[in-house]
Order: sequence, then structure tokens, then C-alpha cells
Amino acid sequence: MTGAGHSATIEKLIAGLNQGDIGVMDEVFHDDALMDWPQFSERIRGAENRRRVYGNIPTLPTITTRRIFGEGDLWIAEATLDYGEGAIFSTVLIFEFRDDRIARETAYWATPGPPAEWRAAWVERL
Repeated sequence: MTGAGHSATIEKLIAGLNQGDIGVMDEVFHDDALMDWPQFSERIRGAENRRRVYGNIPTLPTITTRRIFGEGDLWIAEATLDYGEGAIFSTVLIFEFRDDRIARETAYWATPGPPAEWRAAWVERL
């Protein structure tokens, strides 16, 4: 699959999750795929565990993509996850592909905070 194809797979995943369709994960992940969440020291192994975890998430976030980029079988998505009621996280999702499907996803989340005033003269505020 071309790079454009891997990007389209990630976009399909995000669009499906934004519609509340966790079944899209079965379309884009391999059945034996791993999902690593290092900051929680957790790994989800395989389709059945993935279905159970995502099927029990109280509220799926709205995912707003900042950018998707990569090369070969390694792709990255930067995004914002909005769980509502002020629960917003910046995230980096690292996707490793095997053939045309996701074999591994590693996710990192961070809570945005206010910028430090002392840096204001040297930075651009987005």
C-alpha cells in the first residue's frame, strides 16, 4: 500500500470513531494488533480485548486531527481528543502497518496547559 493509503486508513479510523463506530477498528487493525498506552503501562493485545476496552469507554472523544504524516509502514497522527466537559487532551498516535492494516498503535496523551509568560517574547502562540 502506498503512503496515501496508510494515511487514508488512519483517516477512516478517526472518522469512524468520531461517528461512534468502534466496528471500524476491525476494518483497519489486524486481529493480532497491539495497542500500547505507555503512560498507563498498559497494552491491549488482539481484537477481542480491543473490542471490550473500546466497548466499555463511557464516552468516545471527538478527534480533531492536526496532521498525519509518515513513510513506509510508520505513520504518525497528531490530534486533539475532546471528551466533553473540558476534558481535552493533545495526543500523538504512532501507527505501524503490516500489509494494508495497522499492526501496532502507540498512543501518548497530554493535558494542555497555559503558556508560560516568561517565554512570550520568543514563541508564537497558536
